[in-house]
Amino acid sequence: MKSLVELMAKSLVDKPEEVSVSEVDGERTVVFELRVAKTDVGKVIGKQGNTAQALRTILSSIGTKLGKRFVLEILD
Repeated sequence: MKSLVELMAKSLVDKPEEVSVSEVDGERTVVFELRVAKTDVGKVIGKQGNTAQALRTILSSIGTKLGKRFVLEILD
């Protein structure tokens, strides 16, 4: 899952070498912390948050199948 988040983020940004994803595991929840270059934060969030919401929807649907909850946090 971590590699999927990383792949999706790298395809959206201008500086893919600055994309990093860390994974925080809980009992039933996994939090993915996404860090991108400051100039690329807007591209990952998208207009009115639509891109970020789409990424979260993908993670949510995969999580439903796997019986886990996946959360995406976009950090500065």
